Amino acid sequence: MILSKKYRCIHSSSCQCTKGHLSEDVIFLVFQQLNWNPKLIASLSCVCKWFDDLSKRVLWKEFCKTRAPKMMLDLQTSGSHSVDGNWRALGKLLIYCSGCSAGRLFNSVQIPGHFVYRTRFSRTSGKSYLLPQCRTDILYVSDPCEHLDQGEEGDVGFVRGVFKSFLVSKVRKMLIDRAAKLHPTAVCPYCKAKLWDMLQAKMIPQSASCMLGAYEECIEYYVCLNGHMLGICTLLPLSDSEAASEPE
Repeated sequence: MILSKKYRCIHSSSCQCTKGHLSEDVIFLVFQQLNWNPKLIASLSCVCKWFDDLSKRVLWKEFCKTRAPKMMLDLQTSGSHSVDGNWRALGKLLIYCSGCSAGRLFNSVQIPGHFVYRTRFSRTSGKSYLLPQCRTDILYVSDPCEHLDQGEEGDVGFVRGVFKSFLVSKVRKMLIDRAAKLHPTAVCPYCKAKLWDMLQAKMIPQSASCMLGAYEECIEYYVCLNGHMLGICTLLPLSDSEAASEPE
């Protein structure tokens, strides 16, 4: 049955469903039964502006809450009902490794972006990516997505993460105080915001290489204006990284 449109409708003039659509409640129940399938949510958002708006406001939010419930609860404990950037960007960050390509952020190697089945995000590991004076900030960061045997670059790892309440974080304040420059062309692959280069700002601590099991001089990462973080490193050979992690 076709239902009359509600006041929230933002159909474009070219939309094929201007005569009505299912209610938000019905669509919610359908996607709940589909376990908030991200590929189907992405497909629905391409139908028209109204479905895209519904996906961003409701469906991606439920996907994030289902995929990482404790992390999402913590990200919202500051009193805000939204996440920096938007829910679609956060949903993509949870399941997509951005990789790198020619002319983008990481020029040393070309690896296409891809979806990942499951990734663990940790706020404890996130502390290792922050300077000591910024470690009261909360950064959830993924385990490295490993791409082995990349020619001269060896074993490459990609990490991604998100800050809680980035607008009031010490990292953001330090970047501004240091007059850190935004990348002239590249944007965040998750929300399309401009990016700060943490290596250029000299804000990558030695503890990051220890956490990653990577060469200290081969780590770089960026943070966007919405607090999404993405980085790359050259991983140590397994035997070397195991030795480095043993107590002296």
